Amino acid sequence: MNETTAPSVRRWADIANPTRFVALADRVLPWLAGFTALVLAAGLYMSFSAPEDYQQGITVRIMYIHVPFAWISMMCYSVMAIAALGTLVWRHPLADVSLKAAAPIGAVFTGLALLTGSIWGKPMWGTWWVWDARLTSVFILFLMYLGLIALTRALDDPSRSARAAAIMTLVGFINIPIIKFSVDWWNTLHQPTSVMRLDGPTIHPSLLWPLLVMALGFTLLFFSLHLAAIRTEILRRRVATMQRLAVRRAERQA
Repeated sequence: MNETTAPSVRRWADIANPTRFVALADRVLPWLAGFTALVLAAGLYMSFSAPEDYQQGITVRIMYIHVPFAWISMMCYSVMAIAALGTLVWRHPLADVSLKAAAPIGAVFTGLALLTGSIWGKPMWGTWWVWDARLTSVFILFLMYLGLIALTRALDDPSRSARAAAIMTLVGFINIPIIKFSVDWWNTLHQPTSVMRLDGPTIHPSLLWPLLVMALGFTLLFFSLHLAAIRTEILRRRVATMQRLAVRRAERQA
């Protein structure tokens, strides 16, 4: 190992150490949470100051929370897929912790995306729900999150639980490109992609910038919640280990 790579390897080893990770999270979280609050405040101000849409009127404002919720729901699952690879391939000691901590957050964001989408769809489509490709695939994503949460809590053996959750996550990742391209592959009521396009966004800048700032704010919120959840899960496992050791010690003394 040469001198240039050694510091980098040591930094990764420090992050992989649960105790050092908790210490790092304690230092980073207050700053990250504060920056998140500032960005979300700026995004909300820009959202309420943005003009109404010429067709949808004031109802377009729900876009500023619905679209970020939908983005984060897919991004969270992608983070979990990377963590699953970390568990199965790289054997990273915190990978399964990251996956387990992210699942409830992803479920909440996905549920909020479905809820705000229904509220937005009622005045636009005349109905709260349609079983089109985009909505159905996002609903399946929500069920997958719930299934992963149940799986990680059903198995007492941490190694078995981590491996089973990682396999299930990777298998379910096929749904992410289906969600992304469903509006292009099938004829749906849901509007086509209007931001991440090869030929550029189709949304007017006066509406696009508040949306991007809100997306950044919710992305920071996700990472703040994820970091806090990982720290909590590490501490929970540490307490559980101490309790098991105390029980074994008491049984030997009995």
